[in-house]
Amino acid sequence: MHLQNRFETMTETPVSRLIPRMAIPTVISMLVSSIYNLADTYFVSQIDTGASAAVGVIFSLMALIQAIGFTLGMGSGNCVSRLLGAKEDKQAERVTAVAFFTALLFGLAVAGIGLCSPSTLARLLGANDEVLSYAADYATYILIAAPFMMGSFVLNNQMRAQGYATYSMIGLSTGGVLNMVLDPIFIRFFGISGAGIATMVSQMISFVILFVLTERVSGVIRVRLSRFRPSLGIYAQILHSGLPSFARQGLASLSSVVLNYVAGGISTAVLSAMTIVARIMMFIYSALIGFAQGFQPVCGFNYGAKRYDRVFESYRFCLRVAVVLLTGLGIVFFVLAPWVIGLFRDDPNVIKVGKVALRFQCASLPLQAYIMMSQFLTQSIGYGVRAAIVAMGRQGLFLIPLYLILTPLCGVIGLQSAQFFSDILTFTMSIFIMRSVMRSLQEQQALQKA
Repeated sequence: MHLQNRFETMTETPVSRLIPRMAIPTVISMLVSSIYNLADTYFVSQIDTGASAAVGVIFSLMALIQAIGFTLGMGSGNCVSRLLGAKEDKQAERVTAVAFFTALLFGLAVAGIGLCSPSTLARLLGANDEVLSYAADYATYILIAAPFMMGSFVLNNQMRAQGYATYSMIGLSTGGVLNMVLDPIFIRFFGISGAGIATMVSQMISFVILFVLTERVSGVIRVRLSRFRPSLGIYAQILHSGLPSFARQGLASLSSVVLNYVAGGISTAVLSAMTIVARIMMFIYSALIGFAQGFQPVCGFNYGAKRYDRVFESYRFCLRVAVVLLTGLGIVFFVLAPWVIGLFRDDPNVIKVGKVALRFQCASLPLQAYIMMSQFLTQSIGYGVRAAIVAMGRQGLFLIPLYLILTPLCGVIGLQSAQFFSDILTFTMSIFIMRSVMRSLQEQQALQKA
């Protein structure tokens, strides 16, 4: 796609056609990745309840890796969208290179530190004695894959930000499908280590595919070491735009650690149930996040081009679609909660705890449409601090204290309902933040017209 043609497409095509076109490949890739997570949890859960709980423990490590990758990937991607919208192509190339090579360096650092003692790391993440050996084995291969995972997150988000969502889908989806194929084979021969090996191999292959596509697809900004000229200014731009992603994913990692300690302190069955619920909800959220990521480049391009009318139109269109989507999914999973939990672990204690937790989270799903779309709008137009506050609310500011307060006061029901109450509080906070963002956009629009 020629640069001028891309600019015209992003700023002139009706948003009701453009956003679905951008979002569908991203939704597919997010769903495939999420289905892989579900499949991974399913196959590991067939070993025993302790192995199922171990996956939940190491999920917090994967969330940390994702936090760094998404911070650099979405932060640089949002910058690139706005720079391309403003026709500053050379600066976009520099931002792309800085984010990619920084991600590789961070990945190597995480791998090096973690591999010194996987058991110590697993213990810090909340593994109890029953799941420690499982968690350490699984973590070893996730750590080896860390540089490739972070690099993939950056490449994927940068391609999507440039309007090439279909190619980014190919890279991520291929790795996800391969992982689902390898999981049952490797687990059969190597136990829980097999799940880690399958993840490692698929992440490496996904990285290679994304890198080759970046080099071969016409119009995509290529990653060049010669463009790796980091500066405080570039890092400030990336971090300002990527701060919401770090807040969302980083606090998701921290809240997972807190959940591991709190749930594991009750019983391994409770930890297993909450792990399964987390993976199911990740599948539901993946559709929303994929749709919101299709909205981001459209929003960023048009904000950079000062087409504020299209920014407003895109946001309202996406909000309506998201409400309908999440309401429908919430109803389905609320009704089928016992059956869905039972698919993963046919343990009466796990099903008893998991079905209540899943129903609580389904009840607040429609609120997530407003929370997520508000967050992605503010992030896409460069209001990083306000977007970060919204992102921090759901997984950190409210959820972690609720885990620590409600569980001692109310027992298991407090743990099961913590996310529900966190969503209500985050939704309320989002309303006030979005009022200020909308007012600011309206003022910019009025100045442009004047």
